[in-house]
Amino acid sequence: MGKSLFWIALLRLLVTWWRTIQLSLKLGKGSGNLWCTFRGQPVGTVAAYDHDSEEILNYDQVFVRDFVPSALAFLMNGEPEIVKNFLLKTLHLQGWEKRIDHFEMGKGVMPASFKVVHNPIRKLDTLRADFGESAIGRVAPVDSGFWWIILLHAYTKSTGDLTLSETHECQQGMILILTLCLSEGFDTFPTLLCADGCSMIDRRMGIYGYPIEIQSLFFMALRCALTLLKQDAEGREFVERIVKRLHALSYHMRNNFWLDFQQLNNIYRYKTEEYSHTAVNKFNVIPDSIPEWLFDFMPTRGGYFVGNVSPARMDFRWFALGNCVAILSSLATPEQSLAIMDLIESRWEELVGEMPLKICYPAIESIEWRIETGCDPKNTSWSYHNGGSWPVLLWLLTAASIKTGQLHIARQAIDLAESRLPKDNWPEYYDGKFGRYIGKQARKMQTWSIAGYLVAKMMLEDPSLLGMISMEEDDQMKPLSKRSSSWTC
Repeated sequence: MGKSLFWIALLRLLVTWWRTIQLSLKLGKGSGNLWCTFRGQPVGTVAAYDHDSEEILNYDQVFVRDFVPSALAFLMNGEPEIVKNFLLKTLHLQGWEKRIDHFEMGKGVMPASFKVVHNPIRKLDTLRADFGESAIGRVAPVDSGFWWIILLHAYTKSTGDLTLSETHECQQGMILILTLCLSEGFDTFPTLLCADGCSMIDRRMGIYGYPIEIQSLFFMALRCALTLLKQDAEGREFVERIVKRLHALSYHMRNNFWLDFQQLNNIYRYKTEEYSHTAVNKFNVIPDSIPEWLFDFMPTRGGYFVGNVSPARMDFRWFALGNCVAILSSLATPEQSLAIMDLIESRWEELVGEMPLKICYPAIESIEWRIETGCDPKNTSWSYHNGGSWPVLLWLLTAASIKTGQLHIARQAIDLAESRLPKDNWPEYYDGKFGRYIGKQARKMQTWSIAGYLVAKMMLEDPSLLGMISMEEDDQMKPLSKRSSSWTC
């Protein structure tokens, strides 16, 4: 598509989106507005505005993670005010008392979402936040605080305005988040221990422990905070702790979470029950636990960060968000970043298919599905979070493609998406091994599906926009490990 045609298509999409927003505001349906306002100020966009859905559930709320692609679209379009309002409003909510069943949560926890409740009689707006007490499974969102720091960093880089991040409120907000995730305990790993369902995959999917998505976001948030914290007494203390954690985390992830053909062969030949610090098989991974699908899936050229590593357990599944954020944050080395893109290109049918992008691969099935998901009817095989395809991930794939110089991957993925998304009315997710079917419970007019596409198109048209969400490699964290010889095959 030529430049002029691109802008025509983009303009048409923006007009459609804005008309929907304006119509919802005119209708005044508090539970159906795509645009969310608080006391006359825009503070975010709701998760979805599906006219055909009978159940609203929590899709009329502003989710922290969902708003990120929308915020990036606003920043790229030169409209930062809504992003600033959102950052301040969620920061205000962080300060609320968070009590669930008589148990008080950590002060730094950010909400998963919030809702603006309009009282037309009293003409008063109030906020209702969800810190996990209303969520399915009652799991607190570990990722919300990380996305908040990352978005504050994107806002600062995009606008050049340091006044927001340097306020006492924002500095304290970051410090409260960092206090939670940098606290010392019994753990022997620098990764962050998490419950199942604490991230975008917000249902039980066997990702408890040290999921790659959380570790990548943790790493990126630490790097963003490092540039935003003021060099006062309190800030300097946290800067020192961040630097130490970043070094340990990057070494641990690059060496223990990384999988390529050579490393798979090493694991295949592991000895078990090794004792002492000289052990090669540090986590006592049993070779028989390697799933059969992996031997055919792993190309001779390429690699990825596995889903999870913990004692006697290695989750060999591929997760999209964690690997793409690893590239953007430079948790992945330049060689590893290229290897991740090599893998996506080599396994295009499995990971992209007819709709970018598989949230994880492969799906868990049969008895494993019953055990891992608790027979979750929404997470059946190749649906929703269990191998479903999520259009919002298009912006992350595009950003990773631009950073690694693999623009053809982004172009091909965007072409696939735009051939279907408008006519399918922007669904939340797609089902099936190849993403051929609109998700069985997917909402239409899903805001982050629209925003993800917009961000991808704008970045591809102007790759310099990548700078607000991408971190360059830190020379002080150069890896000891090198790209495996298997990648030269």
